[in-house]
Amino acid sequence: MGEFGSHLKLVSEALGIGVEQRGGGIAISTPEGDPSRGIAARVLVELYALIERGHTLHPNDVTHAVRILRSDPDADLASYFGDTILVTNHGRPISPRSPGQRSYVAALRRHDVVFGVGPAGTGKTYLAMAMAVAALKRGKVRRLILTRPAVEAGEKLGFLPGDLTEKVDPYLRPLYDALADMLPPDRVSRMIERRVIEVAPLAFMRGRTLSEAYVVLDEAQNTTREQMKMFLTRLGDGSHMVITGDVTQIDLPRKRDSGMVHALSVLADVGRVGVTRLTTEDVVRHPLVAEIIGAYERADVERRSGEDET
Repeated sequence: MGEFGSHLKLVSEALGIGVEQRGGGIAISTPEGDPSRGIAARVLVELYALIERGHTLHPNDVTHAVRILRSDPDADLASYFGDTILVTNHGRPISPRSPGQRSYVAALRRHDVVFGVGPAGTGKTYLAMAMAVAALKRGKVRRLILTRPAVEAGEKLGFLPGDLTEKVDPYLRPLYDALADMLPPDRVSRMIERRVIEVAPLAFMRGRTLSEAYVVLDEAQNTTREQMKMFLTRLGDGSHMVITGDVTQIDLPRKRDSGMVHALSVLADVGRVGVTRLTTEDVVRHPLVAEIIGAYERADVERRSGEDET
């Protein structure tokens, strides 16, 4: 039930129904025929079964469980929460938390090149990095290469203060943050020194062949056509590539086409390339993030509709 019934409150708020402890049981109050009653009951029963198997329940698990069963009433929560990719430094298992994330993880396991497309908060980069770290730990690859385009500076970093590392560090910080969640910080530092882990701007990939590596390209919507082609053709033997981005958040100059958008079109018929499109239903950050994204999407639709009418 959570501290002071906090988990019951999460179920209640997520489904808009009454869920409360009464005596030795839990009472669910809904209008007659409301399907939320069945979802709430299944969430509580299946999460309790997970706890009995030794799973430590986090408040986010409750929220994600409700989301999963609302999207897929026939889903087996144990198959989601039991599909652990990696365990963080804080002992929290990383596993898919929505039907879309589950499809994404399946694609990452099945294909050598995968595109993860979707809005912020859908876990597309975090899950890719978890898969990368897990592959490194199991010895399936010898190194990790994490990269992003430094598009805000137009890849022309000379005007920024500091040495090269200081110039590009702000663009790569989100990748360092994810690494720090998955590996002890001192170990990350040693692995970077030994070049087992490399975090670098996309421009540094030119001319290289990336063999026996797990390569993650983040913010790929901000690559140009030329950069994307350059990156994809770096794939070497025994390597995996994951390209993540949000095609609604392109920061390139207006006259430059997004390399990610172009690649998704060009590679549409290449069966060995996986593509997973995540939506606001897959947002796993604070529940308010999904609402914020949805509000902006509706505003964009209304704006485009007004432009068409004029």
